This record gives sequence, C-alpha cells and structure tokens, in this order.
Amino acid sequence: MKLKHILTGTALAAMVAIPAFAQDDTTTVGFVYVGPVGDGGWTYEHEQGRLAVEEEFGDSVETVYVENVPEGPDAVRVMQQMALNGADLIFTTSFGYMDQTIEVAEQFPDVMFEHATGYKRADNVATYSSRFYEGRAVQGHIAGQMTESNVIGYIGSFPIPEVIRGINSAYLHAKEVNPDVEFRIIWVYTWFDPAKEAEAARALIDQGADVVLQHTDSTAPQAAAAEAGGVFTFGQASDMLEFAPEPRISSIIDNWSPYYIERVQMLMDGEWESTDTWGGIGSGMVGIGEITEAVPEEVRASAEELIASIGSGEYHPFTGPINRQDGSEWLAEGETADDGTLLGMDFYVEGITGEIPQ
Repeated sequence: MKLKHILTGTALAAMVAIPAFAQDDTTTVGFVYVGPVGDGGWTYEHEQGRLAVEEEFGDSVETVYVENVPEGPDAVRVMQQMALNGADLIFTTSFGYMDQTIEVAEQFPDVMFEHATGYKRADNVATYSSRFYEGRAVQGHIAGQMTESNVIGYIGSFPIPEVIRGINSAYLHAKEVNPDVEFRIIWVYTWFDPAKEAEAARALIDQGADVVLQHTDSTAPQAAAAEAGGVFTFGQASDMLEFAPEPRISSIIDNWSPYYIERVQMLMDGEWESTDTWGGIGSGMVGIGEITEAVPEEVRASAEELIASIGSGEYHPFTGPINRQDGSEWLAEGETADDGTLLGMDFYVEGITGEIPQ
C-alpha cells in the first residue's frame, strides 16, 4: 500500500514524525509542498506528478508528501525527517526552499534532492523549472486583443526573476498586438493566500483592468473576476477549468509528471546525476490550456500559431528590439535573450510603469 502522510497546521508546528518507509528494496520518494494539494494551481500540479510516479512504478516506489510547508526552518525539519526516515530522493517544490535544500543535502550526501525553480546545485542536488515566460507570451498575446479598457492587471507573488520574466513577456506580447495597452501590477508577497489574491484582483478591476493575469496559486482571482463580470482571466499552473468558458479563457499548465517519472527511473537505474532542467512548450513541460469560445476565432488562431512557433523553436519570446524600462537598449533587432540574463532578470522592459520592489 502506498504511504501518503500529510502534515499541516498545528501538526507541522509540532513536527509529528513522518513514518519510516517500507522495505529496503523499495525506492522512496518525498515531496515538499509550499501550499495545499487542493490549491487548484501550483501544488495541485506537483501532486499530479507524485500520483503519476505511483501509477508508473506501482509497489516498487513509496511516496510521501508534506503540504503547507513554510519557506524557512520548518522546511529544513521536514526535509531532515524525510531523509532520516529513508527517503532516497526528495523533490522540494518552491523557490523559497533553495537554501534549505542545499543545507539538508549537505547533511545527507547519500540522499538525492531536486529543487524546483532554483539555481543552486550540488553533487546530490539537481534543479528543474519551466519556461513559464513562454506561456506568458501566449497569455499576453490573447489578453492584448481581449481588453476593451486597454488595462491589464497582473497579480505578482514575489519580485524574483521567474515572476519578473513572466510580467515582461506578457507585456511585450500584449503591446505587440495592442500598442495602447497598460499593465497594472500588484505584489501580494505570497504564493497562496486566497484572501490576498482576491483582494488584489478586485483592486485591479477597480483600477479599470478587464483582463487579470496572476502568478499566484489559488483560484480566488478567477472567482473575483466572475463576481465582477466582464473580466477575463487565465488559469495559473493548472487549467482551473471550472471557471471556463469565462472568465478563464485559457491557462498555463505545469506538466511535471514526465519529469518526475524520468528522474525516479534514473535513480532506480543508478543513472541519476545533478542536472539543471529548464523545459518549455516544446518539451511539454509548459502546456497551454484550452482557449475557450469566449475568444474570437481569429485571436485563437493567431495564439495557436504563436504556440507552435515557440514550441518548434522558430520564435523566442524575448527577441529584439527590446529596451529596458529606462529606454536603454537591451536586445538589438533580431537578437534573442540568453538564458543567463533571463535567469537573473531584475528589470522591467520599456513601457511598464512602476518600480520592482526590493
């Protein structure tokens, strides 16, 4: 029988021990989640990956997960407990677990770790992420043609390169199809807080936004938009299809299952090694959810062409000419951004107003 143990709330605070794993010949895999598995977004999709591992490997693999783990000392204790109880491989699935993952990996050199969206690696620590900015380009392309107010709202989680890349990509592609478009950005400093996310969505709508994008994990912005009426949204991390055909008119889907299965198989075969994986539309790690009938056919068709060109590698979402926010040149005509710059992106592109919080 599969081992699934959840620690949340007061149980996590009291550090109830994670039960020891099963037989020594069973590969044991742990998952550390920043939100609840039912968030409908980021953590939900990682949980689908865990379930896919179970389905793929049957009784040869045991899995355990802990949800709602804060990015700090609690994460260290959860990872340590998993390692002490026999985990062979631990996936830590939020950017804020980066330093904690490295710390615990040093303590357990025989346990393999994989950190999502980070950049620090070690002999027993691999990193993996998705090129979410590719999906943001598609969202911007659609949003720029769907807005009537020319105001697009964006709910940012934390001002880290991953989120800034997404904002820039969405803006550039909205501006390309609609030169009059404006972006209004609200930072909520959380990955998952339905109340804060709903409040941000309402504030953006009050500012005139009739399209709202988000880099947060709950469906609360979708619900706020549905309540307001006349506002379009996009699913984040998962399809959020319960809000289709509107306000949710498409989505970015994080498809972690193939990666998790591949990495567990490599561990079982003795072929695991520390790598850095950054997959996108072409590899299937980034999916684009159904573009609903609320979107005009010509817009849907042009979005599908954009998806195909990004997926084939024919087009890069950051292709010049592009200037930085202060008007200085970043990319010349036809030049594309290198991964190093994208991974450290800490600036807005020209046309976005406001400052990035420090």
